[in-house]
Amino acid sequence: EICTVDHQKDGKIRVDAKITYSDCNHEAGVYAHEDSVAENDNYFKVYQPSAGDNLHAPDDGYRRYNEEGEVVIDEEVTMDSVAWWNMACGRVIGMLNGNLIEYDRSTLAPLGLIVGADELVGKRVAVVDSGLEGECGIDGEEEGMEGADCGGQLGREQAVLLYDGDGDITVVQPNEDGSYWRKIVRNKMVRMKEVRRIKAAKAFAAEKLGKGEESNVVSSWRPYTTTS
Repeated sequence: EICTVDHQKDGKIRVDAKITYSDCNHEAGVYAHEDSVAENDNYFKVYQPSAGDNLHAPDDGYRRYNEEGEVVIDEEVTMDSVAWWNMACGRVIGMLNGNLIEYDRSTLAPLGLIVGADELVGKRVAVVDSGLEGECGIDGEEEGMEGADCGGQLGREQAVLLYDGDGDITVVQPNEDGSYWRKIVRNKMVRMKEVRRIKAAKAFAAEKLGKGEESNVVSSWRPYTTTS
């Protein structure tokens, strides 16, 4: 039985569903009642990506990489925008209610906020390679650089960019552990990768937006701004 404990009614137990197992591989579930919804309930609707399976394609929000190995969402983000993609490292990022969200790579359940709607709405999004040629020399004996590499998992380092038509670009920097939802501890190796992502953003502005030195590139760790 699957039950709910109602703490407002002295711990009253309500049976929600019953599962019957015929063997180790087969089961049947029966709901015990309809959904209970109060008149004043205002639920927050969460978009959860669907990766599909061998018979079904991913949902319409899934964005594939183009021939240049980039994801470019060249349309302004709105509160209703729906899109998600896999990073080269396997992490999953998408949009929900105007926010940039990281999803669990296995269940695709939301993990946490990356960029809030106040910063994302009205911008465009791109994912580009940031392991730039000639920028990956690493001295493994230097303090703070132990275990460092250029490309990260799968030999590929990427930058998530937010940009607009004026050539202003924000680089969304990941956390030290490679995740993007906001929990920040940074060391020298991480800062070096951040610099490379900024250079990748400037290259994107020059090649795709026709902007040169006048492009404005900044980094974002929002919604949190502290490094502790």
